[in-house]
Formats: sequence, structure tokens, C-alpha cells
Amino acid sequence: MATQHTSAAPRTPALSRPYPMAKPGYGKRSMPDQPAPHAEDFALLPARERYIAGFVDHLPDGASMDVKSLAKQLPLYGQQAVGSALKALSVAGHLRRVRCLVGEGDQVRWVFRTFWSRTARDNEWWGSYLADEGREPAPSAVAPPPWVPAEEEPEASPATPAVPRQRMAEPGPAPDAPSPAYLALARLGRTEPRLVLSAADCAVLEARAAEWLDRGVDTDYLTRALTARLPAQVDSPVGLLRRRLHDKIPPHVPPALAPSVPGEPVHRTLPECTRCGAPGRPEALPDGLCRACHRPDPTEPVAAPLAGLAASDVRARAGHVRELLRAR
Repeated sequence: MATQHTSAAPRTPALSRPYPMAKPGYGKRSMPDQPAPHAEDFALLPARERYIAGFVDHLPDGASMDVKSLAKQLPLYGQQAVGSALKALSVAGHLRRVRCLVGEGDQVRWVFRTFWSRTARDNEWWGSYLADEGREPAPSAVAPPPWVPAEEEPEASPATPAVPRQRMAEPGPAPDAPSPAYLALARLGRTEPRLVLSAADCAVLEARAAEWLDRGVDTDYLTRALTARLPAQVDSPVGLLRRRLHDKIPPHVPPALAPSVPGEPVHRTLPECTRCGAPGRPEALPDGLCRACHRPDPTEPVAAPLAGLAASDVRARAGHVRELLRAR
């Protein structure tokens, strides 16, 4: 049960610079049927979460919702604090991160969105909404024009035989051009200095990275998954990436998600963990978090166990701890 925090949150900052927008189809999406903004919207949240929730709530739809973009605009908190706050907002029922399969025919792609609700929602509401969202056509899909019978063309005169139109051959990729998977691996070192790979390392990992792309994700998603939550020191980049490529590979798109009619718009939604991005069904991600991220974060500050004790009691406990250490 939530308890009200009486500590005042910092005032929500105004945008000090133009806020970055995500690519079309990506970014923040506000939920419908919400009341107008009010000063007490996030009153039950702790100060940090209330501050960041107020900032996110004022962002327009389509705004970039990655941790790095948010931290640049929030001078009081770094990327780790922003990530922890988004996790808490997910548990509180204000947001869910999802990946959506959209497109037509064979041209389908994954897009990544953050659904935001000013009103806190429970897991059942989010599960129902995301299930309905997966059955709706993509908002950017344009309905095909109504069928109009073509006018009959006059028959060609025997004296002037019709000449078929010549079509230029489309240039194919250069025979020695590196694959998209190889290029994504080669560029990791520019995004994250701890993951610099040699040409031989990229060749070793290329086949496994290509499996990710064959499952419908793009190179941006591959880069995010491989660079998220790295340890402070990486002794073997190729070993760590080999493990992540194996453990975090996204699921296959089931055949049932393929369009039954050629050209029919595709729009399917798959929720993902707010903290680490692991995909799963809504029932496998309660509060928008996977099982691993539901565990307490050791980097998060916890309430001091000695709070409220008298100074003499604190000294007595400290002396007891010292005696235990000497005994060891």
C-alpha cells in the first residue's frame, strides 16, 4: 500500500534546450481517457520519482524516452538515477515499455514505444490495453484506396507493334560489402569504449548477431541490448558479447503474427522490461519488470537501520560490531 511522502519534490524544470524527438512511430505515447493535469497528480510518489514523472508528463507524444536523453534535461539526476526512477514509475503503474511489429507485407519492422499514463493503472488494465493495442492497425498505416476498374486500353494497331518497356537492373550490394550485423558489431566501440572489437572478433560474432536481425530487430535495438548495464570493467569484450548474444536473443515472431492477406497491415505489440528491455508476455512482466529486475537493486539507497535510535544505542551497536570483527 502506497504511503504519502510529504517531502517536497524539486520543481519540474523547463526545457533548457529543444528536447529530442524519437523517429516517427517511436517514443512516448500518452494514454487516452485521462483527466487534465493537476498539481497533485504524483503526490504519492517519492520526491525523485515525482520530479521525473512531472517532467515526462509535460513531454509531447513522440518524445525520446531513453535514459540518456532524459538525464541531459534533468540536472539533478544522472542516468542511473533516471533509470531507477523509470523502474519505480513502472511499478507504480504510470508507464510500460513495448516493442511493436508494424508494417505491410514483407516490409515489417520493430518500433519501440513508451506508453505513459498520468493516472496510475494496475497490471490487469495494462495487460488488457496492450492486448487491444496489438490488434489495432498501425496508426501510420494508410488505408488502401477503393478499387476502381481500369479503363480498357485500345488494342495496339498491327502496323505499330507495342514495344515492352525496358527496366534497368537494380544495383546490388558490392560483393565484398560487410553485412549489417558485422557493421553493427564494428561500431560498438564508438558507442561504448569498453566494447572495442577487432576485425577477427567481429567475424566470430557476426553469425550470431545476424540471427538477431533475422528475427525482426534492427541494428539500433541490437546495439542497445549489447551495451545496456555493462559492468564497470570488461576484460574480454568478445566473451561478454558472445554470452549476451546467446542469452538475450529475442524470440521468433510466431507464424500467427504474419498477415493472412498479402499487403495487410501488421501491428503486434510485445511488452518489454522497463529496466533491462527483456521481452515477454504481460503476465510474465508484472509491474513492467522481468523477474531479475524485480529483485531489489543493490545500488539503490535504503532506509538507515539505525534511524530513530539514541546516540548511546548507536555507540553500543557499533562496539558490538567491532568485537565481532576482532573475534574473526
